[in-house]
Amino acid sequence: MAIEIKRLFDFPYYQLETHNLKDAFTSKSNGNWVTTSTKEYIDSANKISRGLLRLGVQPNDKIAVISSTNRTEWNICDIGILQTGAQNVPIYPTICKEDYEYVLNHSESIYCFVSDVEVLEKINKIKDKTSLKEVYTFNDIANEKSWKEVLQLGEDTANQEELEQRKNNVKPTDLATLIYTSGTTGKPKGVMLSHNNIVSNVLASKERVPLNYGKSKALSFLPVCHIFERMILYLYQYCGVSIYFAESIEKLSENAQEIKPNVMTAVPRLYEKIYDKIVLKGETLSGIKKMLFFWAVNLGLKYKPNGENGWWYEKQLGLARKLIFSKWQAALGGELKLMVSGSAALQERLTKVFAAANMPIMEGYGLTETSPVVSVNDQRNNGFRTGTVGKVIKDVEVKIAENGEILVKGPNVMMGYYKDEKKSAEVLKDGYFYTGDKGEFDEDGFLKITGRTKEMFKTSGGKYVVPPLLEGELKQSLFIEQIMVIGEGEKMPAAIIQPNFDFIKDWIDKKGHKIEKTNEAIINSDIIINRIQKEVDKCNTHFGKWEQIKRFELTPDVWSIDGGHLTPTMKMKRAIIKDIYKDLYDKIYRD
Repeated sequence: MAIEIKRLFDFPYYQLETHNLKDAFTSKSNGNWVTTSTKEYIDSANKISRGLLRLGVQPNDKIAVISSTNRTEWNICDIGILQTGAQNVPIYPTICKEDYEYVLNHSESIYCFVSDVEVLEKINKIKDKTSLKEVYTFNDIANEKSWKEVLQLGEDTANQEELEQRKNNVKPTDLATLIYTSGTTGKPKGVMLSHNNIVSNVLASKERVPLNYGKSKALSFLPVCHIFERMILYLYQYCGVSIYFAESIEKLSENAQEIKPNVMTAVPRLYEKIYDKIVLKGETLSGIKKMLFFWAVNLGLKYKPNGENGWWYEKQLGLARKLIFSKWQAALGGELKLMVSGSAALQERLTKVFAAANMPIMEGYGLTETSPVVSVNDQRNNGFRTGTVGKVIKDVEVKIAENGEILVKGPNVMMGYYKDEKKSAEVLKDGYFYTGDKGEFDEDGFLKITGRTKEMFKTSGGKYVVPPLLEGELKQSLFIEQIMVIGEGEKMPAAIIQPNFDFIKDWIDKKGHKIEKTNEAIINSDIIINRIQKEVDKCNTHFGKWEQIKRFELTPDVWSIDGGHLTPTMKMKRAIIKDIYKDLYDKIYRD
């Protein structure tokens, strides 16, 4: 009889019994792919558990794990920690040392596993201000304690019986993890997720993902400290999917060509980058090749699932797939059958074009507080509709409040915010989680996100503006990399824009303009400003007069996680961006 999965650490044992993979996890080390079997995964996790017991770890102790990239060691430590009844506190590697200090102290973490020198240096700067007893590293670093010391401490199986007792004492309703939301404002909040929160979400989500159990390969590169990728990794384990960890975002295409994945997950910003890179390549073509390329792209932009466009469209699409889209597939390994998107709104054009290219992106919706999936598209059984985030998953209930806010109820809804009853009470009412997002259902039960209540603002004239709608429209322009619409309490909406410098530099060459190709020169060029004005004017035609962007300013720097503009999941930190570009804001509204 198959193992019943009730706690997160039941997943590897279930995999051992049902699929027993030779390559459960594969990471690259010194240029070589190194595989770990299901059996080795479990054996190593048990060593970590026994080692932690010998270090005196008690139930409900908190242990932090921080890794710059996804890797096998992270998953071994995750299971090793959870089996002792302690909780895993995953932390984003890119946050500043002050946020490290806050999260480690707020969670009261007593041990910490880190990946490399960069993370270690930040931790060492604040370690003496925390309750950390020891820091262990995954990479071998001179004069530092290695995670292998914990493995060696657990080699002796004499305390295995104690470990079994600990495992048996962990209930499905017990706290499993604290996930600190990256947050676009204020201090991170510690989301408390139980074993059952995440397990229920995995088992409900599996119904929507067509995987070849025991045979599929997945490429993982989104930060595993985020609940989206972490839940997906548990899902892969359940389905017997071999997981390969990409070396970095930059090496994504190279790694994909090496391993030929069947499935991967990403956030919209990454799909936008992949698409922009492909279109930039198309721009360099000439003659019949260029004509065919953009014929295929334009055909893709008209895509509708389930043959809704009729036989003639499908006939043309077959030709486009053979001549053009097959090359897109080859760039990502040639075997990609499914991509999943979450964390933020995906532009509908990307859903259409990638589905046309036979690499469908199944967009879903969820939040850290809902473990995370609430709804997701499914390409089977007419369960896929572009421009929506799919239908609500099993055992989860969604209702739309009078103000349009999405309310969620179900076993996936968090226990609350750690040490913050006030904030918990603000969002958990009558069994429902108040998401802060606005949405609506279409006539067939597909959920559509229409905005975020916290991101809406009123101009001084009392008119409402929904920035994500304007931003989504403008980010479809190849001239615009990032855009933030501003204007709360002001007389008109405006925008701060980070141009797509790579595209614009190519465009300057192609057009033969005499513009110096530095970021500073680009943002001060009347030619570029006028060209971006055309994009803004085009966007404005889709919106009411009170919503239209009346002015904009360009930034010379590229918005990034390290620069503080973006969260680790690439969402804009609106308050921080506004603060960084206060001079541009004042130029728009005060000049």
